[in-house]
Amino acid sequence: MLTLFYAPGTCSLASHIALEMAGADYAAQRIDFSQNEQRSEAFLAINPKGRVPALRTPQGVISETPAILFYIAQSFPAARLAPLDDAFALAQLQSFNSYICSTLHVAHAHKFRGSRWADDPAAIEAMRQKVPETVGAAFDLIEQDLLRGPWVLGEPLSIGDAYLFTVAQWMEGDGLDMARYPRVLDHRKRMAALPAVQKVLAAAQ
Repeated sequence: MLTLFYAPGTCSLASHIALEMAGADYAAQRIDFSQNEQRSEAFLAINPKGRVPALRTPQGVISETPAILFYIAQSFPAARLAPLDDAFALAQLQSFNSYICSTLHVAHAHKFRGSRWADDPAAIEAMRQKVPETVGAAFDLIEQDLLRGPWVLGEPLSIGDAYLFTVAQWMEGDGLDMARYPRVLDHRKRMAALPAVQKVLAAAQ
């Protein structure tokens, strides 16, 4: 049995969707950020980073979204959520997921988590004001170059689609000009129509 530790509105949604798409036998355990549960002794024993997602497996706990997504794809190969038999295509998928993790998500975090990088209130506010530009630039690249269509890799559906759908939930809140991203929005709409995604969205509140 796998157990996913998640919080609503976070990147843990990608792992949750991937587990459902894979047909995995799993449990989902909510971590209540409003109660600072991610910093509790009990959760830090599971993930010392104090963040979600974390996936408890029979072998131990995995953290970081790209690693969890890849684990799911490898553990459930019949679901074909990654091109496991094509080294180049798999590297391209990993490159896409890494870009979301290391660039887009970090830019987004400057809106709410500026204290990770600065103590000066003016510097934190400057980072927050920069978010529409930096996150927008990341989505520009996805819109124009990285999203092949209809899915991230063209065909078929993959773990990259679960990740893109997740971060695309943040676009309006980050102040982006949505008219610039018709392909990303179309992807978001089609993902939202999938039964697996609808099931997770209904459950992960």
